[in-house]
Amino acid sequence: MEFETIAGPLAALSVGYLLGSIPFGLLLTRMAGLGDVRRIGSGNIGATNVLRTGNKALAAATLLLDALKGVAAVLLLRVLFPGEELFAQIAALAAFIGHLYPVWLGFRGGKGVATFLGVMGALYWPCAAIAAVVWLIVLAGSRYSSVAGMSAAVAAPVAAAAVGRFDLALLYFVFALLVFWKHRANIERLLAGTEPRVGRAG
Repeated sequence: MEFETIAGPLAALSVGYLLGSIPFGLLLTRMAGLGDVRRIGSGNIGATNVLRTGNKALAAATLLLDALKGVAAVLLLRVLFPGEELFAQIAALAAFIGHLYPVWLGFRGGKGVATFLGVMGALYWPCAAIAAVVWLIVLAGSRYSSVAGMSAAVAAPVAAAAVGRFDLALLYFVFALLVFWKHRANIERLLAGTEPRVGRAG
């Protein structure tokens, strides 16, 4: 196989994974002198657990940066390989995997909802908008971050299929499966009635 044939996919995988694996939640809380966010709450590096430090600004920054690294992965591949949308989609998947399983943290990362929204926004923003609205409505109604995230993940492939983007619907379905897999402990707590709501410790 010629190098030119695999250069695009390799670049997409490498760039996407490296960007996605940046653990902003951990970096920001350490820089703020709040220690290791993995030692509090759920032990997760995402925005919801950063919120449990009591610093809403850091939690918002984590949410934004986790989304933006997904956006960056997609846009960078589009710049490097104009017209090769498949490479951008590969980078999106790699960024998502990088967030879930960052090599720097022993492959124990976040749950992916913010990065999922970020890559969706870069690939086809209407689907991201629908998923974000679902996330906000469910979060406001239930106060469960996990339920909101999983609801948004379900909405994504449905929205993509509804507008005829079946290529993205398949990709988002894979994302949704991974989101549910990463939320399996949350699902167990929801069934047991012990899942903490946003704004409460635990």
